[in-house]
Amino acid sequence: MSETETAALRTEPAPPEQDVPVETNLDEDDRLKPEFVSAVLAAVEAGDADAARALVEPLHPADVADLLELTPEDRRAGVAAALGDIVGAEVLSELNDYVRDTVVEALEPEQLAELAAELDTDDAVAIIEDLDEEDQQAVLDAMEPEDRAAIESALAYPEETAGRLMQRDLVAVPEHWTVGQTIDYLRETVDLTADFWEIFVVDATHKPIGTCQLSWVLRCPRDIAISDVMKREQTLIPVDMDQEEVALRFQKYALISAAVVDPSGRLVGMITVDDVVHIIQEEAGEDILRLSGAGDGDINEPVVDSYKARVRWLLSNLLTALLASTVIAHFEGTISRMVALATLMPIVAGVGGNAGSQTMAVTVRALATNQITASNTWRTILREIRVALLNGATVAAVIGVGVALVFGNPLLGGVIAAAMMTNIVTAGFAGVAVPLIFDRVNVDPAVASSIFVTMITDSMGFLAFLGLATLAGI
Repeated sequence: MSETETAALRTEPAPPEQDVPVETNLDEDDRLKPEFVSAVLAAVEAGDADAARALVEPLHPADVADLLELTPEDRRAGVAAALGDIVGAEVLSELNDYVRDTVVEALEPEQLAELAAELDTDDAVAIIEDLDEEDQQAVLDAMEPEDRAAIESALAYPEETAGRLMQRDLVAVPEHWTVGQTIDYLRETVDLTADFWEIFVVDATHKPIGTCQLSWVLRCPRDIAISDVMKREQTLIPVDMDQEEVALRFQKYALISAAVVDPSGRLVGMITVDDVVHIIQEEAGEDILRLSGAGDGDINEPVVDSYKARVRWLLSNLLTALLASTVIAHFEGTISRMVALATLMPIVAGVGGNAGSQTMAVTVRALATNQITASNTWRTILREIRVALLNGATVAAVIGVGVALVFGNPLLGGVIAAAMMTNIVTAGFAGVAVPLIFDRVNVDPAVASSIFVTMITDSMGFLAFLGLATLAGI
């Protein structure tokens, strides 16, 4: 090329930037715009499946899942049918459990089997395990023998265990291989799992003896033995371990992936951190909802199911409220002599209830994350009592002085201060003791603790305030 041509190339203006299509169906919070959802529903309603597919096709699978969740329940099956293969395996794995059930019901067993085959074992199991036994068998019959064997093996394990959570597609190499042999295997194997960060090294009996990160393999000479590169320290997950304990191990040891072993110690699968993040979110949400007695607390849950889950706790609360009212009934004479007592006594019970809820929430969380053990149980109880004493003294001083000034009655101020102190300390003890007791008898402390703690704080609040008022002759 001549010097003149070179100069011309240097001075030639750069081509104008191409206009990049801007996604306009999402709002600033990355949520689907109402008008977009309406347009898709209108296209399906008009029988124009092509128009609906043209609108939805550019969306990410997670956004397609959001679209189905935003669709009214009685129209989801129709929308899913209109979208056809756009509602693929990735979309199903992103769907809310209740919404997924509706979509799955609209699919033929052959379609569902084909979609499940595209997913990792753990995601496929999550879809198939919720089917009725008859539908489940129909889907399994439609699957390839290899895929069916993997699903049936996973379904044989109890729910919410590592066996259900793990995926069977992993990379394992024998300890006598070199780095070069390992790299060649990774390059030449066609059906290798798509996503992995670690290679598991196994002995002749297929028991994991170490792990090797991909970065180590790529940086080492080919003739180095893989056993010289691997890390022998590893966290092994028993196949029957509860998924919550699995999540705690990933958090504690900052794991990216971990080997799952059967009772004989043989490698049967692996769990990756993306699955654990989902479990952590699910378990935390369950505990919060159980504390409030709201059942699954899912806005897509059928109304009847939500009713059944919540009404039993409301009826239980009704019984505990009757117990508190019985305490009040014993002090009708005291209340009739000073109407101000009726005005003030809910304050004592309410503040005590909040104090108990605070302590209970901290305790339930500590139990869920294994922070409380047999070695520190009493230390935890004493700590919460000390916190309650400080809180009680502060709140009692404020309410005592305030009541004495407002009602011009120092004695009444002293009574409510003493009652507040008593109830907050009681609430602190109950908030930690009740969950611990439930945990010791193998009952989920998140399920029933709130009812009993509320009962204790309400009853003690009324008893302490009205009892002290009676003793003081008010």
